Amino acid sequence: MSNSSIKYSTNQLRDYSSIFSRRQSLSIIDGNLEGLESKIDRYDQSWRAKKSATYLEYIKHAYKVISTHYKNEYVYKNTLLNALIIKELGTENSKVFSEFRVGDSIADLAMFNGCSKVFEIKSDLDTPQRLETQLKDYHKVFNEVYLVVPQSKLKDFRHIDSEVGIIAVKKDNTIELVREAHYKDTIEAATLMTVLRTSEYRSMAKAYTEDLPKMSSFTQFDICSKILKEIPCDILNDLFITEMKKRKSNESFSATQFKELNQLFLALNLTKKGKSHFIANLNKPIRKLCTTHTLERANLS
Repeated sequence: MSNSSIKYSTNQLRDYSSIFSRRQSLSIIDGNLEGLESKIDRYDQSWRAKKSATYLEYIKHAYKVISTHYKNEYVYKNTLLNALIIKELGTENSKVFSEFRVGDSIADLAMFNGCSKVFEIKSDLDTPQRLETQLKDYHKVFNEVYLVVPQSKLKDFRHIDSEVGIIAVKKDNTIELVREAHYKDTIEAATLMTVLRTSEYRSMAKAYTEDLPKMSSFTQFDICSKILKEIPCDILNDLFITEMKKRKSNESFSATQFKELNQLFLALNLTKKGKSHFIANLNKPIRKLCTTHTLERANLS
């Protein structure tokens, strides 16, 4: 029986979704699989009877279910990574970040290669609340701003700022570029300062002035902010992209074998070694039902 014909309760779908949360992922890294064990016991005890079934296979099963019946933010981010962003990375000169703070907004995904791009996701489970404010914040810093929405809700978003690009996620989890984003390199220095770390805005200020004025830990923000405001927009844009490419980030993605987990790899900023450790923990065979019962009896004795 296919996943599309099975009925799942909302609680089960939310439970499956929690498998891809940061908290659950950190537990897996620590070798703690109890969260997965509880879900198998609650919904999928038949998996304990499957020959050689692993926790990795179970996670892939859970992803397939939510990607069909419960397209949350994780599914949208992962779809975008797999269908678009991974193809555009490919070099050491590209960076992608999850949960990228800009002013009072947090962008779902941000990418820096030849230019800066930001992606804001509004899934079926999201509301458009604060969208206008978020897009305004992104326009102050990024060259291109994209909105990612369900194809079924395109009509609800076509009215937004024409400079915003629109990407539709289809029912089969493929994407369609509905509208290209308008490119611009005007940057608001005050908003940019909310993005930058201390070492980054000092580096940008020094790159422009060559010799930084004397400053203390108490005055450096104001002094560098003043310098950045004096930099022409095109130069400021280039300096910003250069600094973001210096940031540590994970581009250790999987185009095929572990594509369900790419957003987790990004969110956790896992190195190749960390990714291998994560996968190794999941590749363990699922405990059999008889073993579970034996352990329960042992705990009761």
